[in-house]
Formats: sequence, structure tokens, C-alpha cells
Amino acid sequence: MTTPKRPSRKLGVHTSWDPVARWYDGWVGAGGSYHHRTLAIPAVLDLLAPQPGEHILDLGAGQGVLAPFIARAGAHYIGVDASPYLINIARRRHDRDGIFLVGDARRLPNVAGLRPNTFDSVVLLLSIQDMDPLDPVCASIAWALAEGGRTVLLMTHPCFRIPRQSGWGWDDERKLQYRRIDRYFSPLPVPMKEYGGEHTGSTRSFHRPLQAYINGLADHHLLVDSMREILGSIPPEVRRRDRAVSTAHQEIPLFLALRATKITRT
Repeated sequence: MTTPKRPSRKLGVHTSWDPVARWYDGWVGAGGSYHHRTLAIPAVLDLLAPQPGEHILDLGAGQGVLAPFIARAGAHYIGVDASPYLINIARRRHDRDGIFLVGDARRLPNVAGLRPNTFDSVVLLLSIQDMDPLDPVCASIAWALAEGGRTVLLMTHPCFRIPRQSGWGWDDERKLQYRRIDRYFSPLPVPMKEYGGEHTGSTRSFHRPLQAYINGLADHHLLVDSMREILGSIPPEVRRRDRAVSTAHQEIPLFLALRATKITRT
């Protein structure tokens, strides 16, 4: 496998992902990480229910792990990502499954090859918390969707999984594992772990309370009609060995998925 050539800076969008793209691709892989395969992608497909002939836009598509699933359903796929490096990987691996474009999810009208009000669905698979500010992303979703179209957002659960501000704790007296939340309500940009190697860098995650997503979508006539809270998976040996850990993980969701529909403006 040849290493993709570094794209010209003129083609890209300012993103924190290019410096860590090689590491990220090593973690996600061609078919998605363990959590992609077992939890995130099945939940997205269940809410999305892609139909033959539909046009589906994937924002923050990365290296295109969702593309073959959409193609398999007979729908037309376009993936957009701000990282030229990741888009090159997507084109190399999934060229038969769809079209991949470099672009900023906050400024979709500027992305050549996209037209307004033409997509049956817009998907953000574990990418919305990498985008800021939220409002122009929601505006872009509404711009791309046809009337009656749907969007599916899947993210780490903003109420329970706040980078650097939440974690597991142990109550020795009660013999219970609990989820500790240090802060929740205030929006918070969180610098993530730095990665070394040939191309060093770090990413940033943007925490927001749940109401920011519900209201942000509604501000652009995207009304939530379904919500899923998705539990993490626990290996059987852990469930048998440690009931407290198993119970905690079966009660505190790992992911949140929202589906919203674009309604006709009155």
C-alpha cells in the first residue's frame, strides 16, 4: 500500500486532524474501530434506514468507513471531510462506494459538487463534537437536506462522557462503580491527547450540553423525532467476574444518537 501524497495546502481547510491523520487511520482502520463496527454504525443505519436511490451526505466522513454500508443499501453516497489526508485514504479504499470531497462542514455552499436541498439524509458519525461552532454546521445540514429529509447525529454521550471532566469512580462502602461528572452545562473546548511520531499534533473536542444540539437543530427547522442512548459493550468474562462494573456500564450510556427531520417552513 502506497502512502498518499500530501495534498496542496490550497486544497485543504484549516483542521487539527491532518497532523494526526496517520495515527487516527491506524486506530480506526479500513472497516472502523471496534466501537464503530459493533455500536456506532449499526445505530446510525437503524435510525437512517437508507433506501435504494436515496442521496446521502456524510459530514466529517474521515476515511469513509460508512460508505460501503450506504452503497450496499443501494443509496448514493457523498462524504465530506476537512482533512485532505483522510479524504485521499477514503478515495483509495472506497472509490467504488461513493464520492469524497474536501470541505468544511460549516460552509457547505462553498464545496464544489454540492447543491442545496438535494439530499435525503445527512449523517454525522462521531464527528459533530469535532466541529465548532455548532450553528453553521446545523445551517449546512438544513441547506443540504431536501424538505422532509432527515439527519442522524451520533456522538459520545454529552451528559456522561465529557473529555477530562468525567470518569469512573468506586464507592468502596457501597461496592458500586459510579460515573463522576465534574462539569456539564458550560460549553467547553477540550484539547485532546497529543500524538507523536513522524507527524506530531493533537485534536480538540467541543463539549456542549444536550440542549445545544436539540435547540441548534430546531433553530434551522430540524426537529428531533428519535433519540437513542447506546450502552457500551462489556466482555462476557468481565460481566461474570465483576457485577458492579457490568451494572454501571449497562446503566451509563456511551453514545447518543439523534435523528431530526427537516420540516416545511411556514
